[in-house]
Amino acid sequence: MRFPARFIGEPAASPDPRLWARNGSRLEPLSFRRTPLLWAALWFCVGIGAERLGWVPAVVWVMAVLLLAGMSGAAIRTPWVGLVPVAGLWVVAGLGCGEMQPGAATQAELRGFADGLSRTVQGRVMRVRVLPPQARQDVDVDGYEETEGDAGLSVDLGVEAVEEVTPDASRMVPVTGGVRVTVIAEPGVAMPELRCGDVVDVAMRLKVPERFRDPGAWQYGDYLLDQGIGVHASVRAGKLAAETARGAGKAWDLRCRVYAAQAWASGRMLAFARSGANRALPEGSRLTAEDAGTLNAMLFGDRLGLNREMRKGFERTGSFHLFVVSGMHVGLIALGIFWVSRRTRLPMWAGTFVTIGLTTGYAALTGLGIPVQRALGMASIFLIARLLDRHHNTLNALGAAVLGALAWSPSSLFEASFQMTFLAIVGVAGIAIPLGERTILPYARAARRIEEVWRDVRFEPRLAQFRVMLRMFGEALGRLLGRWAMGLPARGMRVVLWVAELCLVALVTEAVMALPMALYFHRVALLALPVNLLTVPVIAFLVPAAMATFCGSLLSPWVAVLPGTVTAVLLHAVAGTVGHIARLTAADVRVPGPASWVCGVVVAGLGFCCWASRQRRAVWGWLTVATLPLLVGLALLPATPSVIPGMLEVTAIDVGQGDSILVVGPNGRAMLVDAGGPVGGVGLRSGSADTGFDVGEEVVAPYLWSRELRRLDVLALTHEHSDHMGGMPAILRSFRPRELWVGVDVPSQAYGAMLAEASALGVRIRHLRAGDALPWDGVDVSVLGPEAEYRNAGAPKNDDSLVMRLQFGKASVLLEGDAERPEEATMLAHDRVGPVTLLKVGHHGSATSSTEGFLAAVSPRDAVISVGRGNTFGHPRGEVITRLAGRGVKLYRTDMFGMTTFLLGRDGGIREVVGTSN
Repeated sequence: MRFPARFIGEPAASPDPRLWARNGSRLEPLSFRRTPLLWAALWFCVGIGAERLGWVPAVVWVMAVLLLAGMSGAAIRTPWVGLVPVAGLWVVAGLGCGEMQPGAATQAELRGFADGLSRTVQGRVMRVRVLPPQARQDVDVDGYEETEGDAGLSVDLGVEAVEEVTPDASRMVPVTGGVRVTVIAEPGVAMPELRCGDVVDVAMRLKVPERFRDPGAWQYGDYLLDQGIGVHASVRAGKLAAETARGAGKAWDLRCRVYAAQAWASGRMLAFARSGANRALPEGSRLTAEDAGTLNAMLFGDRLGLNREMRKGFERTGSFHLFVVSGMHVGLIALGIFWVSRRTRLPMWAGTFVTIGLTTGYAALTGLGIPVQRALGMASIFLIARLLDRHHNTLNALGAAVLGALAWSPSSLFEASFQMTFLAIVGVAGIAIPLGERTILPYARAARRIEEVWRDVRFEPRLAQFRVMLRMFGEALGRLLGRWAMGLPARGMRVVLWVAELCLVALVTEAVMALPMALYFHRVALLALPVNLLTVPVIAFLVPAAMATFCGSLLSPWVAVLPGTVTAVLLHAVAGTVGHIARLTAADVRVPGPASWVCGVVVAGLGFCCWASRQRRAVWGWLTVATLPLLVGLALLPATPSVIPGMLEVTAIDVGQGDSILVVGPNGRAMLVDAGGPVGGVGLRSGSADTGFDVGEEVVAPYLWSRELRRLDVLALTHEHSDHMGGMPAILRSFRPRELWVGVDVPSQAYGAMLAEASALGVRIRHLRAGDALPWDGVDVSVLGPEAEYRNAGAPKNDDSLVMRLQFGKASVLLEGDAERPEEATMLAHDRVGPVTLLKVGHHGSATSSTEGFLAAVSPRDAVISVGRGNTFGHPRGEVITRLAGRGVKLYRTDMFGMTTFLLGRDGGIREVVGTSN
């Protein structure tokens, strides 16, 4: 039995080697002639980087111009010399663009009005978003904090005027800037209906976002400034509704139109999830409101409804980029639209511009974030290059896209999203595809249309033989099972080769991404490769199905039922798979970021791999394969922790209105006492889960990684208030301490969850009480409180605090936690308190702590208060500062100095290091 004759055709008389290059290996050397725009982009980047390093004197410019002019003349006789002035021109262009880019507006004038006074602010609505419910914040025991109910809206205002208050009068003064207003829902009060362009005139207390002055800390203020927001405030719904005046009724700014489109699209998806048509479906095949939040993040870039635990699972498995709007989603949408245009037989030029236009419309629904803008530009350039029949050189198109993106915004070169996009494309197009051309891709092309024998002459002899063997196996199988089975060997081989190609691309991409993942996210996602192999093919179907659901919901929920069912099944399958894998201990390993020289070597090594993988000799391919794992190992190479041997170090980390103290022993072991968290403390399930900002993950952990610490020896919790415990879960997961020291057990859900997680991680839990003494890394640790018989069956309170004294030779430190008068009196009564070198002042300098008798017994030389700038509790209290000053104590405050380090010697000496800023 043979393949049907009508599919075979007449074989050619002899092979034609001129056609082999089309179907065999398509390796092209990485040269300037073939990829001029890629080289131009690299030189342009050098110029931007040089501008960032500092100002270039005019004499250097003059000498460079003369040198380039001389080389241009020499290039007439020696053409390759002409590359030098060409490169110089692109470097100069990069320098010029970097110099001309205006700096981000600091909105200093508007921030000057954030002085705690209630002022009338007049502005126009720029953006409105519906917020998920927020946990109620509890008040501190000795200060006033305005409690907030469930947050309803987040409104961005373009400020036009602010009330200037003087002792005699007040007046409105024109001010420009942006304010993000949280509209707090009130029982029985309807939320105001706001649209873009509405005029708002309302009284509010403006606040400057807190800045954590620690190395590596993520700054919320910088994030807001990038969005044109300088200050934030809270307003109750009833107050805003009474003060809102309807504007022109239409958006007055393009950015506002884009935000409104994003909010509308997110609302439509959520409305379908809540519709009767969707709710009538079986549980496993219908979309929930939580699913709608995930889809809104995936399709439209709206992350407000994204479940935090699900997000952690995606991050731990290295698949978070699949579930938020990224270049991949823009590319899939463009690919789907272009495929439909070709199926409908539109002319190539019409299909290209229809695809660009519709993809641009989709990008508008996502809020047109920077990564989406970049992906849209790259997709447009690629489609136009394809229209001009130059689609075969992806790296050249990448160079054009990079030039366009950096010319528009040179500072993008230093953004993680830009670097990761660039590296991902370089990894696929520059390394994975050339390696594939050496191995599997020629065979994948040869496995197509094997029934057409006349095509054999177009392939190299080894590939032609491969086609013949597939036909022979097919004919043998057809004789056994029937004619239908003749194509099974070819189809099976195509599937195997497709899977091998996917594995190759995924493996190279993960190797290339190891550097930015370690540098920016401090992660080694060991299971990212299998997770991406399982989820990427599903995402390729999930995104079109979700878009079909969205489009169908615009007509009727019943029209969207069928694609919605497909979307729900695919989404639940992916989320379930990722969730199970994320629970594995090996799913996520945290590491410090690599040093600058390591980054330089790894980038140079990747450039070498791009060049070597395109050389025709086989040895270069093997060198590429051998170099990639070496580069991954170098990026993850452990560095020596930054410690000072022979000294006891105590560092008060700036965590705002909270506590976190790093103690490093004389032999280099590290202990962290508390990990900061949100202010509030007895009603929160966990500090990180209910606020959206995790101090442990975003502030404390980056500082520890900046010290090259990979693991803690001890993690100590003074008591269970969220401003001390909120960041603990993140520290537990990221640094896997050997021991967890705690004091009083209280019936707290968050505390119980933390202990359970510590046990699951294999951390030894030690309960300490007054009178306990234990050696630690050459330091004698004594526990001063709470008493052994002390119990607390109610909510956590400050007098639960674990109080410790550290003795190192003649130097000593007292870490008081939030201990108040009763616990201080108990310690004095049992004669446990003596003079110390350094005191961590109790309860952020509150008047409820640091009594005269206690300070007299402690008699510290230095004292440090961990406190948030501009806090509403009035910490530290003036009477406490007066007591310390009266005793000649040198006082340091994190709200004034930021992170502060104390170095204590065995001889009792102490040295302070202050002024460390991010």
